[in-house]
Amino acid sequence: MSDRRRGPRTKRQAEKWKRELERFRTIQRQIKEEAPDILASGNFRRTKEYIQHGSMTVNEHVLSVARCSLIISDRLHIPCNRRELIRGALLHDYFLYDWHIPDKKHPHNLHGFYHPGIALRNASREYTLTNREKDIIKKHMWPLTVVPPKYREAWIVTTADKWCSLLETLHMRRGHGVILQKLRKE
Repeated sequence: MSDRRRGPRTKRQAEKWKRELERFRTIQRQIKEEAPDILASGNFRRTKEYIQHGSMTVNEHVLSVARCSLIISDRLHIPCNRRELIRGALLHDYFLYDWHIPDKKHPHNLHGFYHPGIALRNASREYTLTNREKDIIKKHMWPLTVVPPKYREAWIVTTADKWCSLLETLHMRRGHGVILQKLRKE
């Protein structure tokens, strides 16, 4: 009797995992199609060297935020410019330093307040940004930024960023940054 129960449940689980995998692949394909220049950038690849939250690298974090933003838009049926949503999500933490390691010139004490402006400056130097993309980058830390986001894309990324950051900080989502931390100690 238990084997009969286990069979259909396993089959249903396999079908669910298959659907989830296909959705993940579709989202990954969308990200690659909308931001090939960002993904190929040397500076963007450098984000793999910096820890963001917990053991997640900045690179893993921004990719998670981009995926989560697309899922929020789809599940809540929020119409938006998906290209700008993806590009803004990928660049929202484009500050290009490890905020966990203070230096004399930039102690990073108020990183949460200042990094959106630094990310916007870095992204603006390398890419031609739309007003929506600028708003996403500049205001993703709302309410710390005081001025709320202007566009729905910025609200979606702000929400996705908070969710992903929570999961990463509580170690409910782990990344490859543990390897970086171990290498630094050696």
